[in-house]
Amino acid sequence: MTKKAVFFTDSDCELPLRIVKELKIDNLIKMPYTICGEEYFYDFGEDFDPKKFYALIREGNMPITSGLNAELYKEYFEPFFKEGDDILYVSFSSKMSSTFASMDIAVKELQQKYPDAKFRRYDSKGISMAAGLVVYAAAKKFNEGVPNDEICAFLDTFAPRTNACFSPQDLFHLKRGGRLSAVSAALGTILQLKPIIRINDEGKLYSAAKVNGRNKALKYIVDEVIANVTETDKYPIIILNADCPDDAEKIRQKLVLALPEAEIWSESVGPVIGTHCGPDTIAVCYVGSGR
Repeated sequence: MTKKAVFFTDSDCELPLRIVKELKIDNLIKMPYTICGEEYFYDFGEDFDPKKFYALIREGNMPITSGLNAELYKEYFEPFFKEGDDILYVSFSSKMSSTFASMDIAVKELQQKYPDAKFRRYDSKGISMAAGLVVYAAAKKFNEGVPNDEICAFLDTFAPRTNACFSPQDLFHLKRGGRLSAVSAALGTILQLKPIIRINDEGKLYSAAKVNGRNKALKYIVDEVIANVTETDKYPIIILNADCPDDAEKIRQKLVLALPEAEIWSESVGPVIGTHCGPDTIAVCYVGSGR
């Protein structure tokens, strides 16, 4: 009996809803976040209001992100295990969440119960649209009928070339999330230093540079993209803003002039990066020659 191929991803890849629909990605794991004491499951922007979310943060309401428990993962996967399907789940970076420990528990139980099914999780080693680009490329291959094993082999060379280059406006949120020391955050705020955050080959965030002021941060990001982007005929450049559309437009205009052949998307930062970097974060994700 031929196994049916099944494709999964999660909302921490932050693909725009229109692209999710265009690619016919039906199996979507919605990741949770909490703000004002209420838990939500991010639905790729279908019911997410970014202006309201960032307004709440500006008012002092601090959101948190969390993982799923094993039972919820079983609810997502069991119908396909039961059918003996070949399941491919392209996920965000395992270095950024403990949620995959719960997933492993669920999958182990399901594999014991339904040994004919096949399951693999492909770690994009990215977050937000750095993961989204991996999902985008994988879903296109899946829709072309490429077997899951071959999709994973393709991603082994593609995923390490997906990049995220972003800069928060306020260092408080990085400090709150444990990604920056209190001393560094205080000094950076006093000196108006803006860190440039990137993702390394292991799927971890790191500070690639510090620049003086917002305008220099925007210039740094634009220069990095122009110098390193590849395959603009195949993959979009994605500008992400956390309720700072004017800065996103500045970047877009510069990229359009420098890379007129490129497809450029301008999107809102979802609650994942938004929780840890805060309002006015600006980012660009793209495919390059490496990270």
